[in-house]
Amino acid sequence: MRIITFGTFDMFHIGHLNILERAKAKGHHLTVGVSADALNFSKKQRYPICPEQDRMRIIKSLSCVDEVFREDSLELKGEYIQQYKADCLVMGDDWVGRFDHFKELCKVEYLERTPGISTTALIEVVRSTTDTHS
Repeated sequence: MRIITFGTFDMFHIGHLNILERAKAKGHHLTVGVSADALNFSKKQRYPICPEQDRMRIIKSLSCVDEVFREDSLELKGEYIQQYKADCLVMGDDWVGRFDHFKELCKVEYLERTPGISTTALIEVVRSTTDTHS
């Protein structure tokens, strides 16, 4: 089964690795769409800490990942699913229900996130530490 997932993967952490390894375990081929810097800005009104080329290189280097591409638009997810011939879309459970409309194209599964870790929380810790030491 061919699996596809999407993410920003900024400040790569154990939660990212856990979900990618669990996604790969669902099939024989894992394709990962990494959000473009501009896409991330349009979603969150901030650019990622790490540039898209670095984030893509990190994801591509993982043994559980077979293929990586830049995700330029949220509206193209269905086209990406078809282009990469995905049998299953896997996302974190913070997105439950948000991608169910793709069930006409492939199976959709939501995996539990690693408790207690998020990129946003890590960024806030770094910012607060930096602010106190300025």
